[in-house]
Amino acid sequence: MGRLNYHHLMYFWLVAREGGLAAAAAKLRLSHSTLSAQIRSLEESLGEKLFERKGRNLALTEMGRLVYGFADEIFTLGDELLDTVRGRPTGRTLKLVVGISEVVPKLVAKRLLEPARSRAINARISCREDKPERLLAELASHALDVVISDRPSPAGGGTRIFNHLLGECGVTIFARGPLAAKHRPGFPRSLDRAPMLLPTESTALRRAFDQWCDAHGIRPRIEGEFDDLALMKAFGQDGRELFPAPSVIESAVRRQHGVEVVGRIPEVKERFYAVSAERRIRHPAVIAICEKARNDLFD
Repeated sequence: MGRLNYHHLMYFWLVAREGGLAAAAAKLRLSHSTLSAQIRSLEESLGEKLFERKGRNLALTEMGRLVYGFADEIFTLGDELLDTVRGRPTGRTLKLVVGISEVVPKLVAKRLLEPARSRAINARISCREDKPERLLAELASHALDVVISDRPSPAGGGTRIFNHLLGECGVTIFARGPLAAKHRPGFPRSLDRAPMLLPTESTALRRAFDQWCDAHGIRPRIEGEFDDLALMKAFGQDGRELFPAPSVIESAVRRQHGVEVVGRIPEVKERFYAVSAERRIRHPAVIAICEKARNDLFD
């Protein structure tokens, strides 16, 4: 493949951005045939189809979405370069679209994303919470910049997925005052037959906790299981059951839910990952998130 023809790339970018040949041709004041020939030349130089027909409309292929993402960054940076050279402020708002696995505690997600909202980065954040498999599909199509998850995501189906460990922490067991006072003596043996609320078995935290209980011969009395960990904590603050949460947010959980620490289990590890479609992260906000988590958050 020879050098990239940026004129052809710009024509492709405009067709994709404007939603079709007609709108782009009118904007560029070119004929449909001329514009179509330029895009064919780009496809031939890349050796990949960038558009496919869906009825009477053009739709981006998977490779087309990838190329469009690069093209959008290239031409946006080009506009910023001109503004900078001409001495004008760019006014460019950095955007960060994050997918958050539904099992990641919201307090953890908030703390992880805080560096992106710092004055140095000042990103406009769009958060989407969903099941991991749906988020990974959006990540593969470049609809998301990064996914925050409690477990590494396996690559499959030709999808390029890279897991970046943000950090790990132990688990703290919480309860309201009287129940905490009852089960604090003799911890962790006091968890045997203790009433507990737990995440569902699909979560990494639940699997790690169950393995620890099995290894120590502890059988808590499970009173409820939750996909939504915020809901689990809301039930826990009623004072009838104990519940676990990552130790990294211990102070926030105590303050927000009015509960006390029963004990800590450092052997039960909760891990958090930034999952990206690139081996080397380039988005400034994602870089800030990873650096802050590794250097400060999980110390």
